Amino acid sequence: QVQLVESGGGLVQAGGSLRLSCAASGRTFNADDMGWFRQAPGKEREFVAAVRSNDITFYAVSVEGRFTISRDNAKKMVYLEMNTVKPEDTAVYYCAARRWTRAWVGTIPSYHDWGQGTQVTVSS
Repeated sequence: QVQLVESGGGLVQAGGSLRLSCAASGRTFNADDMGWFRQAPGKEREFVAAVRSNDITFYAVSVEGRFTISRDNAKKMVYLEMNTVKPEDTAVYYCAARRWTRAWVGTIPSYHDWGQGTQVTVSS
């Protein structure tokens, strides 16, 4: 099992930037795929971005070109750089981890470890 703690959320104006961080502890981090998901009020949790253990990245269409996911295996950290944010990016953002699987990186049930979430609010 891996423990995940997100940080960096807050209030930001539309068009601004924010950097989320996720600190991992527990089992070996290097072999895990790491993902960021978000959940807005009244909506289902959705995939945002993921970085596989081989550093290949994936993004939801809604954030591609604006968000960047990265990982630092030595520090056991995952980051989500959010640029040109929009009001529709407002949500609780969750960091998640999973062991390697063939399942698509956006498949929520394939992730077995989750952080507590951090709120991101984008004002218009």
